[in-house]
Amino acid sequence: MLDVHRLRIFRSVVASGSVQAAAVNLGYTPSAVSQHLTALQRETGLALFARAGRGMRPTAAGHALAAEADRLLARVGEAESLIADLRAGRTGVLTIAYFASVGAAWMPYVVRRISAELPGVRLKLELREEIPNTREERADLQLVVAPRSFDPGSGFTAHHLVDDPYVAVLPAGHRFADQQEVELAALAEERWVDNDFARGWCRANLIEACTAAGFTPTFGVEAHDYPTALAFVEAGIGPTVLPALGAVRLPDGVTRVGLLRPTPVRSIHLVIHDAVEHTPAVRIAIAALRQVATGSVQ
Repeated sequence: MLDVHRLRIFRSVVASGSVQAAAVNLGYTPSAVSQHLTALQRETGLALFARAGRGMRPTAAGHALAAEADRLLARVGEAESLIADLRAGRTGVLTIAYFASVGAAWMPYVVRRISAELPGVRLKLELREEIPNTREERADLQLVVAPRSFDPGSGFTAHHLVDDPYVAVLPAGHRFADQQEVELAALAEERWVDNDFARGWCRANLIEACTAAGFTPTFGVEAHDYPTALAFVEAGIGPTVLPALGAVRLPDGVTRVGLLRPTPVRSIHLVIHDAVEHTPAVRIAIAALRQVATGSVQ
């Protein structure tokens, strides 16, 4: 029988790089850490470390056990969380997956509503840009960007929440900074700041709109996310075009301008697992999301 406590110490030694460093991180003496390692090697019958100069390094068996220990300790952590929830009277779990730009704009209100009305429900939030391939990996609720007619899969129902129009975010002093709206084609000669490193559906939707306007945008800078792209705009590097939800909190000095002819739009949906659709927590979540999506939150 493996001792979970010893596995934690072993994993700390592998992650820390030495017995001494692990001892400091764990608040133990080096001698105590060494004794646990010796006991673990005796229990497993494996040589988990080999001498390397004045220190030691994990053997192939040590690396293999460390990888398996990560999975085991994660499950132990989940069990400990469950026990803590049961002791505190929290008897249900609701999993909500969301994409980045709704995280800051919508999720704090949604979580506050559910927690206030159903304090016995534990919320598990996951950042996901795509719908998982297997049912087992899917959340009870997932916010997704997809075409209006997309199929959420068997056992799930999609509810359209809102259409999110794209806007141009311009640096200070830009020639269109004093306008409320600008035609998309008017930005054709600009060097844009790209904001979708993943080349996902949102970017493809924007490129399609540019094609409809008769041009292909030139990207001078590549950013991995909206906040980084906005920082480049603030620095005067160039404009970026992104969904309005991604431009809720803007740096000082930049300007948000609407787009015309055409106005790129992304559709945001809530995908619900049919098995939980009528539970109280899901009903509250749906109501809260519809509120924030329509801008009716006071």
